[in-house]
Amino acid sequence: MVMDFESNYDIAASAQFIHTHNFNRVALQFPDNLLKDSTRVVTALRKRLLSLKKIDVSESGHEADVGLFVMADTAYGSCCVDEVGASHINVDCVIHYGHTCFSPTTNLPSFFVFGKASICVADCVESMSKYALTNSKPIMVLFGLEYAHSMQQIKEALLESSVSCRLDPKPEVHFADVPSSVMFPSKDIKKIKGLQELACGCNGESGTTYSIGGLTWKLPQGQSMDDYLLFWIGLDDSAFANVVLTFNTCEIVRYDANENQMVTDLFQQRRILKRRYYLVERAKDANIVGILVGTLGVAGYLHIINQMKELITGAGKKAYTLVMGKPNPAKLANFPECDVFIYVSCAQTALLDSKEYLAPVITPFEAMIAFNRGSQWTGAYVMEFRDLINLPQMEAGDQGEEEARFSFLKGGYIEDFENQENVEEEREALALVNATEKALQLRNNSNALMKGNAKSGAEFLANRSYQGLIMPSENTSPEPYLIGRRGRASGYEDENNKQT
Repeated sequence: MVMDFESNYDIAASAQFIHTHNFNRVALQFPDNLLKDSTRVVTALRKRLLSLKKIDVSESGHEADVGLFVMADTAYGSCCVDEVGASHINVDCVIHYGHTCFSPTTNLPSFFVFGKASICVADCVESMSKYALTNSKPIMVLFGLEYAHSMQQIKEALLESSVSCRLDPKPEVHFADVPSSVMFPSKDIKKIKGLQELACGCNGESGTTYSIGGLTWKLPQGQSMDDYLLFWIGLDDSAFANVVLTFNTCEIVRYDANENQMVTDLFQQRRILKRRYYLVERAKDANIVGILVGTLGVAGYLHIINQMKELITGAGKKAYTLVMGKPNPAKLANFPECDVFIYVSCAQTALLDSKEYLAPVITPFEAMIAFNRGSQWTGAYVMEFRDLINLPQMEAGDQGEEEARFSFLKGGYIEDFENQENVEEEREALALVNATEKALQLRNNSNALMKGNAKSGAEFLANRSYQGLIMPSENTSPEPYLIGRRGRASGYEDENNKQT
C-alpha cells in the first residue's frame, strides 16, 4: 500500500526534481479532493528528500533543508498553477497534483503529478479494436492525463491483439504523447507553442505538430485532423469538452474507464457549440463590456487583456476590467451595467454556463468574432487564448462611416459606431448631472428585468432610480443620539415596567 501511494503521487520523481534543481522552498498545490492526502505526501516527500540529501552530503559535504508548503483553496481554477498563492510564501517552484490544464506559467517552474486512475486495459483494447474495424479512417487516441501511465500497456496489448487475430488490413491507431511533467516559465509569450505548429524532423520529414491540454502528436505533411477519428479515453470533463469544441469537425467517441463502456452519443457536447454561437450574437448588441480576469498566472494573460481592450474600444464600446476568481451569478450581478462579460482564463475553465447569469459570459475567441465587423464564424473554435495572440488583428478603419448592422436578436438594423472623439466625455459628464430618461431598470408584464441603452457605467448610474445612500447637504450637524431599549427580546425593561 505504501508503494502504491508513493507511485500514485510520484514521490520519487518529485523528490528528484527538487533535488536536481536545488530548490529550497517548494509549494505543493492540492485540489480539494486530494487535500486529505497532503500530510502523507509531505511525510513521504521529506523521507525521500532526506535520503537524497544524505547522498549529496556524503559527496559534497553541503547540507540544505527544503521547506515544503501545502497550498489549497486556490483563488482561481485548481487546474492552473497558483502562482499568486505561491508568491506569498516566496517559493522556488510548485508541484501541482491532480487534474491540470497544463497552461504555461509566467514566473515559476512547475512539476505536474497527474495521478494514476485505474483502467481495464483488456476491455479498453477490445473496444478500441472493434471501433477501428468498423471505420476506414485512422484513429488518433487522446486521453485524460490521469490515464497516461497506462498508455504503454494499451499500445502493447493492442499490438498483440492485432497480431494474434491476424487482421488484414490492420487497424491504423496512433497515440498522443505526454512530452514531460516539467514546465519552466516562458519569457516570450509569442514563442509558446499553440494548438498546431509546423515541425521538421531530423530525417527531413515535415508535418504538423498538435498540442492540447498537455498532449502532443504529429501528423504527416498533407494530412489534417479531419482525416482522423478521435478516440478519447477518460471522463466527460473539461478536458474532453476542450477536445470536442476544438476538433468539432471530427468524429469523436469516448471510452468511459469507470463504466468500461463506449459512449458514442455526444449530442449534448455538440449542442454547446450552438449555444456559444447564440452568445456571440448577443455580444454583438452589447454597449458595455466587462473583462473578467480569471487568471493571474497563465502566461500571456496581460497581453490578451490589452488585446481585448483594443478590440472593444475599436468597436465603439466601453470596456471595464474586473479581477475575479471563480465567477458566479451573485458576483457578476454586482455589475448590472455590463451587457456581456469576456472571461480570460485557461482553456478548461473558460466555458461558463451563463444561463443563470444576468449577462452572457463569452471567451476571447468569441469576442473577436462578435466585435470584429465583417468577421464570420467558419465553425473553427479556439479555446486557448494564447493561440489568438499571434493572429493578425483587423484594422478598425474609419468606423464612424460604417454601415448599420442587422441584429438577429432585435430584428432590425443597429448603428454600432458613432463619432466618439469628444462625444463620450461629454456624455459621461452630462449623465452625472442630468438624467434625460427615466430609470433604466424597467419591468415588463412578465416581471423580467430589462436594460436600457447606456453607453458607459457613469450614464447607467445616473439614470438608475436608486443611486445609493444620499447624505443631505443642507444640515451637516450630527443628529442627537437616542438611548435604545435594554434587556432581552423576550422581555425588555420598559415592557416589564408596563406590565407591573
